[in-house]
Amino acid sequence: QFIERMREVTLNGSYTEAGHDGVPRSDRYQIASVEKVGENLWRFNVTMQCCGVSGAIPVVAPMRWNGDTPMIMMTDTNIPGVGTFTVRLFFYGDRYAGTWQNGPVGGEMSGRIEKNA
Repeated sequence: QFIERMREVTLNGSYTEAGHDGVPRSDRYQIASVEKVGENLWRFNVTMQCCGVSGAIPVVAPMRWNGDTPMIMMTDTNIPGVGTFTVRLFFYGDRYAGTWQNGPVGGEMSGRIEKNA
């Protein structure tokens, strides 16, 4: 179900940076597909405009499940060309929410999972 739910979608939401003005900023990630590639590893085939990256990249992330709720659980994980991140992000229904950290900068993110037209 998760594979099908995350096929051709956009995570459309916002993020904050702790210690800044607290005003949420727009955030968008287009996901072509996700696939299980290991025991607890999933590859997100994503197009992002973030961290100096503009384009499609595969992001392999550790994921755990709590019942019917998947959660990305990255700790000091290097995303080539993007940076090193610690992330806790859960997906439920048509929403996502969580926390992120990239070196000294971090905050929260949340939004909707929208099917692409």
